[in-house]
Amino acid sequence: MAAIASVPILLYPWPPLSDYINHLARMHVIATIRSDPNLALFYEVEWQVIPNLMMDLIVPILQRVMNVYLAGQAYTIMTFVLILSGTLALNRQLYGHWSVLPLIAFPLLYNKVFLVGTMNYLFGIGLSLWALATWVALRERAMILRLAVSTLFVLALFFCHLFAVGVYGLALFAFELQRLLALRARKRAALACEPAPQRQLPAWVDFVASGIPFLPVLPLLLMSPTWTLRWDFTWELGGKVTGLLYVIEVYSRSATFFLATIVAIAALFAIRHRALRFHPFGWVLLAVGGATYLALPRVLFDTYMADQRLPIALAFMIIACAHLDLRDEFVRRGFATVLVLLLAVRAFEVQGVWRELSRGTTSFRDSVRQIERGSKVLVAYADPDNGDNVRELWLMHAACLAIIERSALVTTAFTVLGKQVLHVRRNYRDRVDTEDGTPPSIRQLLSSAELTDWDDPPYWARWTTEYDYLYILFTDRDYANPDATRLTPVFAGNRFVLYQINGPQMAGAPKSHD
Repeated sequence: MAAIASVPILLYPWPPLSDYINHLARMHVIATIRSDPNLALFYEVEWQVIPNLMMDLIVPILQRVMNVYLAGQAYTIMTFVLILSGTLALNRQLYGHWSVLPLIAFPLLYNKVFLVGTMNYLFGIGLSLWALATWVALRERAMILRLAVSTLFVLALFFCHLFAVGVYGLALFAFELQRLLALRARKRAALACEPAPQRQLPAWVDFVASGIPFLPVLPLLLMSPTWTLRWDFTWELGGKVTGLLYVIEVYSRSATFFLATIVAIAALFAIRHRALRFHPFGWVLLAVGGATYLALPRVLFDTYMADQRLPIALAFMIIACAHLDLRDEFVRRGFATVLVLLLAVRAFEVQGVWRELSRGTTSFRDSVRQIERGSKVLVAYADPDNGDNVRELWLMHAACLAIIERSALVTTAFTVLGKQVLHVRRNYRDRVDTEDGTPPSIRQLLSSAELTDWDDPPYWARWTTEYDYLYILFTDRDYANPDATRLTPVFAGNRFVLYQINGPQMAGAPKSHD
């Protein structure tokens, strides 16, 4: 079943995810900058304590024995396996035996958070599931062992993603809270009958001690340049419901409704026949997670979707809290039917859309081949309001393919100080977006071409002289050249056009055709 879930990943070396190709380009630079003079001219790698490094640590190592696309596929499949195995392991520790019910997590591997391409965070979800499963397994063992192992997990999660640390912390708090409440309830019941033996350690001390493994996070964060982004946060009520839909919705609303209906009917049937159980930890997790979700800001540490990433992580943990009694043959057959149906619908949905989108990614790859090696590439939008269609998410950072294929400087590459270890060298830093902003519209570019006096010029202000190529994204059919005197069409695809900029280029990287 893991192989079936991974089929779309295996078939498409460039999966049509929003941020994925941008991340993959960074992996390529990290792996090859010492042997590529063009990349070395534009970029530099400055290793720092940043809570967003797991992909940066794994993929470049894999690239030593395979190409970057295959390394990205391997990392994605590793993430899938980590999440699924972690869900199964947590369920095993909560109930004391293996159960097949967590297998319904397979269809949730493809979700809106995944489509955005938050690869480090998704890896962190899998690791947090294993961290919680290990904590439960060691709960009645020596405290020092439990805390030491948990500390190692927290450190690993920190370098996955800061939000992954939060997911583990939230789940651990919920688990310990449920355990504390259960202990107090049993203590009251025991006192009503006979005096209970004194525990070696007060329950509340044990509860507080569970937070000790998280203490290293604060000094690490203070050491990190990410700390400088602490004031960049925004809370929004709008989008909270949408964030919940991100768990089950991918491309088709109809498919989402069908999947949700099947799960609801199956759950009601199982409850009616008393075949479905839910661990008390799950109820506490729902309460704590729900309150946290409402309180979380949309932007935190200058990172978008801070709140909307949480539900998918909680979903895998909630699934791990459920148990299905399969002693009844009818229940066994029903579960197998539902599981195959859910996986088939989701796999068919994703595979069908990705097959359609592969025509666009193939066309974009063809356009990149027209770019001279070592060029400087500016990215702009035909319409600043575009980019919200889930089927066009892949196009937003597609120009970063030129970093991999043509060793180019691309204005939309993720090179934000404090968020990535990849930076643009000082000589070229004022020509790229260093704040993860929205690319300029073509209207803005044309207006800036006529201006010479800027108080605070944007990075693209001198686009007519500082770049070699211009990608205009989200174009309509038969898109007209917006500036025939400055732009020469090179390649026109569906929803994008590549232009060569006609003008004196500033000194830059040596170029050669190949």
